[in-house]
Amino acid sequence: MQASRRDIIAGAAGIAAASALGASAAQAATGDELKAIPELAPHWKKLDLAAILRKPAAFASVSQNNSLYQPWGAQAGEKHWERGSLAATIKVVNAARKASNFKSFNWIGYEVFRENYPQSEFDKVQYESWTGALDFSPEKKKADNELVPDLRALVRPGDLEFNELALQTAFAGTQLPLELSRKRIEVLVLTGIHTDWCIEGNARAARDNGYLPIVIGDATGTQKPEQLAGALQRINDFFAPVISSDTFVRLLGQSS
Repeated sequence: MQASRRDIIAGAAGIAAASALGASAAQAATGDELKAIPELAPHWKKLDLAAILRKPAAFASVSQNNSLYQPWGAQAGEKHWERGSLAATIKVVNAARKASNFKSFNWIGYEVFRENYPQSEFDKVQYESWTGALDFSPEKKKADNELVPDLRALVRPGDLEFNELALQTAFAGTQLPLELSRKRIEVLVLTGIHTDWCIEGNARAARDNGYLPIVIGDATGTQKPEQLAGALQRINDFFAPVISSDTFVRLLGQSS
């Protein structure tokens, strides 16, 4: 997954003529994401996922920011506005808002301009490789990490907004563990980018911290579309059930 951040410089080039983000464009691209979702692993089939999704639950969107969804973003070369993760995420959020057991909504940024982050020697060289050649003003750097407008419209008072501080998980150095503990959360529903980095990392961390993570496959994305199926397969095999946004809505007992 490191290549997706390392290739930011190349991805930002030649984007000026790209079309602006639009929900209709995202909605038109959901087919490939749905095809990438694997069949539930045999062990997950033994679960009553509808019953599990009635437990105290939290929603977390990771790295769904302008950097990845706007033509001028630092990671625009991946063109996630042409894929289906945004529309699927909106579907998930709207369904979760209607379910009284969803007690926590978390909008987690992933800032690629990390000059002021605590850094090890590994971090320093890796972070510099992501953005060292980009000429972004302080204002544009700030805007790059802001939540994409389509999701900004869904944020409500009481939701948490914060950045990941570690390489691939929100469970280190943020308020997320305290939020989940205080609200006695059992289930964590994950959307966002990148599937094989922050989503997998947070699913692993959630399991190791005693939570029940569920990944919404079509509400995630990898650097390259052809990488998605493999990433979802690995998560589904070992760390968390992977389901579609439509399945999530159905399991909540709602109509999609």
